[in-house]
Amino acid sequence: MAQKQVHQGILKNMDAVCAWYKKVSAEVAVPVYSSYDIRDAGYKIANVDANIYPAGFNNICPADRETSVGLMGKYIKGHYGAGVKRILLVTEEHTQNPFYWENVGAIKDLIEGAGYELKIGFPRLLPEPMSLTSATGRGFQVESAMPESAMFRDFRPDLVISNNDFSNSHEEWGRSLPVPVNPPRELGWYQRKKSRYFRHYNDLVNEFSKVAELDPFLLRVETEEFQGFEIESEESRRALAARVDTFLEALRDGYRKRGLTQEPFVFVKNNAGTYGLAVVRVSSGRDVLEWNYKSRKKMKAAKGGRDVEEVIIQEGIPSVVKSDNASAEPVIYMIGCELAGGFLRTHAEKDDTESLNSPGAVYRRLCVSDLLVDPQGCPKENVYGWSAKLGLLAIGREAHEMGVVFKDYKQLEEGCGSKVGAG
Repeated sequence: MAQKQVHQGILKNMDAVCAWYKKVSAEVAVPVYSSYDIRDAGYKIANVDANIYPAGFNNICPADRETSVGLMGKYIKGHYGAGVKRILLVTEEHTQNPFYWENVGAIKDLIEGAGYELKIGFPRLLPEPMSLTSATGRGFQVESAMPESAMFRDFRPDLVISNNDFSNSHEEWGRSLPVPVNPPRELGWYQRKKSRYFRHYNDLVNEFSKVAELDPFLLRVETEEFQGFEIESEESRRALAARVDTFLEALRDGYRKRGLTQEPFVFVKNNAGTYGLAVVRVSSGRDVLEWNYKSRKKMKAAKGGRDVEEVIIQEGIPSVVKSDNASAEPVIYMIGCELAGGFLRTHAEKDDTESLNSPGAVYRRLCVSDLLVDPQGCPKENVYGWSAKLGLLAIGREAHEMGVVFKDYKQLEEGCGSKVGAG
C-alpha cells in the first residue's frame, strides 16, 4: 500500500525530509490559503487539482475552523506584520449561488476571529451596495472594491485577500490597487496553467522521493500539455487522440514494470480552469474521436464563457476511498504552510474512476483528528498532508516562474518550519 510506504519513508528519513522542506519553502512565497484534491488509488497517492482561491471553507468541520482562526492570524502577522488592521475580502460575483456565500461567511469568520476588521467587495464599480444571502440565511453587504469607491476611501484596507479566482483578469482593478493582494491577482486563471503547476509538482515529488527514499511513482500524477486545442476541428481531435494513445501506452508500461494490473485511463482537462468544468474521462484515443454532443459541449467552454484553447492529458487515479458506499476523495485545505482541515467529496452517481467534482457532489466532514487514526498505523495526516505540502511548494515555484510578486510579503527565513505531517 502506498500509504504505508510513504509514511514509513518519511519516518525513516524524518530529519532529512524536514531539512529539505524547510529549505525549499524558504525560497518561495506561499498564498494565504489553498486546497488540494487528493486521489488515493492504493498503489499511488497524488493531488490532482490545486486551488489557490478555495471556495469550500464552510465544509471544514467546526473544530478545524476554530483552529484555523489562529492559523489565519499567524499567517497575516508573520508575513505582513502587526500593522495590518483592516482587510478587504474580494469575492466571486456568484450573486445567485447561496452556497458560495456560506464559504464567504466561513472566511469572514476566520479573518474577524483573528482580530481584523473586514469588508467584502466585488472588483468593479457598483451603483450601490448589494445585499446577498447565504444558503442558511446569513446576510452579507457587498460593496465596490474599486480604489475610487467610497467604501475603499473610508475603510482604507491594509490588505486585500482574494477569493475571486480571476478567470477574468480585472486588470483595471488590479493595476489601480494601492495595497497588497493575497493570493495575487496574477495567479488567477486568466493566465495560470495547470500544466505548469503539475510540472513543478512532479519535479518536487522527484526531489522529495530522493530524500525520503521512495519510488516517486507513489506520489506522481503524469501530466502532459496539448496546445492548440479546437473542439470543432477534426484535425485537432485526431492529434489529441494520437497523443492520448501514446500517453496511455507509457502509463501501461510503467504499471507493468511495477506488477500492476490496473488498466490506465486519463482525463482531458482544460489547462486553465476550475469548478470541474471542461473535464472528460477517456480510456483511448478512440474515445476522443467518438465524443458525443454532450462531451463536446463540456469541452467547449470554461468558467466565464472562455473558450478552451489548451488542455492537459492527465493520468487517471482511481479512488479506494469510500463514504457511505459512495466513491470519495479527500480535499485538503491549507492556510499558509499549515493544514487547516478538509472534507470528503463524494458522489453517489460516479464510480471510482470518474471526476467527483461535478453537480451532485456531497461534502462529508473530515476533521484533522479523523486523519490521525488508522488501523494499520499509517496516519493519513502524514500521507495526504505531504501531498498537499508538495502542492503548496509547487504553487510557490509556479508563481516564481510566472514572475508573480507577493507585494509587501515578508519571507520567513525558517520557511515552513520543520513539522512533519500535514499540520
